[in-house]
Amino acid sequence: MTQDVEMKEQQVPEAPSNSVSSTTPVLQHLKEIAALIETGAYAREVRRILRAVRLTIALRRKLKASIISSFLNVALAPGSEAHTRLSSYLPKDDENDMEVDTASSATQTTVKHSPELEIYCYLLVLIFLIDQKKYSEAKSCSSASITRLKNLNRRTVDVLASRLYFYYSLSYELTGDLSEIRGNLLSLHRVATLRHDELGQETLLNLLLRNYLHYNLYDQAEKLRSKAPRFEAHSNQQFCRYLFYLGKIRTIQLEYTDAKESLLQAARKAPVAALGFRVQCNKWAVIVRLLLGEIPERTVFMQKGMEKALRPYFELTNAVRIGDLELFKNVAEKFATTFSSDRTNNLIVRLRHNVIRTGLRNISISYSRISLADVAKKLRLDSPNPIADAESIVSKAIRDGAIDATLDHVNGWMVSKETGDIYSTNEPQLAFNSRIAFCLNMHNEAVRALRFPPNSHKEKESAEKRRERQQQEQELAKHIAEEDDDDF
Repeated sequence: MTQDVEMKEQQVPEAPSNSVSSTTPVLQHLKEIAALIETGAYAREVRRILRAVRLTIALRRKLKASIISSFLNVALAPGSEAHTRLSSYLPKDDENDMEVDTASSATQTTVKHSPELEIYCYLLVLIFLIDQKKYSEAKSCSSASITRLKNLNRRTVDVLASRLYFYYSLSYELTGDLSEIRGNLLSLHRVATLRHDELGQETLLNLLLRNYLHYNLYDQAEKLRSKAPRFEAHSNQQFCRYLFYLGKIRTIQLEYTDAKESLLQAARKAPVAALGFRVQCNKWAVIVRLLLGEIPERTVFMQKGMEKALRPYFELTNAVRIGDLELFKNVAEKFATTFSSDRTNNLIVRLRHNVIRTGLRNISISYSRISLADVAKKLRLDSPNPIADAESIVSKAIRDGAIDATLDHVNGWMVSKETGDIYSTNEPQLAFNSRIAFCLNMHNEAVRALRFPPNSHKEKESAEKRRERQQQEQELAKHIAEEDDDDF
């Protein structure tokens, strides 16, 4: 820290020249991105525009108001409606940098820009405003960009539009006005469906599900999800979000088996950089597995970077595993604020019955015969009539098949039956079948995700071309990782 301060003190007299040298490379990169977008728009190649978005994410942390202002002077015609509107959102605090950059860009001739480049300028300014935590300006900028998007029907704009939809919803969520745009998101989804914009449909569907779930409108979210058109996923990030929202809906609707599959798949498919998203998936997956009567492995709670976040759920799992109702209550009270912020309070209330059933199962294994009074005492039932409650709990557990026992109502006893050999039943076969089906499904998904270059079986690349291709793949993977970190 002291070394950084000393370096800054030495650089104070040369601030204007340093600002020019640090600004020029970023501005040059933005100009190259603009040229890439223009080329993609002219040739109607969506992949070029997608690459431009990825390159922008790599420059995100280096953006300044002066750089964006200079870029707007080059990309848009000065005095135009888009240029005037976007310039009004940028802060005017960097006066020296603004003068230098404006002077350097004034000599460049402006040409007529394409709609793709204009939408990209909206996206660039919106990302900058959100990063600077200027949420009110970001809110008005996103609304203006959506108004401009409604007048465009070009497939080369779809990639940029999907990003604008995401930041449009994010800006309203950060200001606490998410419900205001629900009708607008529905109309945008309808327009995207009519225009066969599948990437836009995918993004808008997730934004609508997030909007509904934010206000606990699970029934409306399920109705929308069930009636929305289905197609093959185009974005891995959007597909992961869809699986997470689907898992939450299924959990609230008591469909725990489907919810568990969706949540675990979302956590598995999510990028490694999306740590916060994977933590949320694991939290809900742990609760769902406990509601199913399963006990998650300890390795789930010891994943790198998740130990602290999953600590409350680890202690909750331990209470359910032991079947101690008193410990369960203490954990629920101790981490009440955490469970409330995660919106899992209602699910934890449902777990009380599972704790009682687990404790009853342990009792039936330990005792061949035990009185109902002792059962109530060991389960720590705090009701006015614990013996009657224990009798009803035991009766229901026997009826549901949770324990293998009989109830002697005359003497007030629970008589456990002898435990048989589990390997003489079909349970091991069912367990192996589920594991094999899981592995086969994962293999099929991996095969479907394979991508091959055209005519790869005919051409033999040289060592130089192979090195060049591997270098390009590494750069692309780096950009994708940074993009995944930004999206989540």
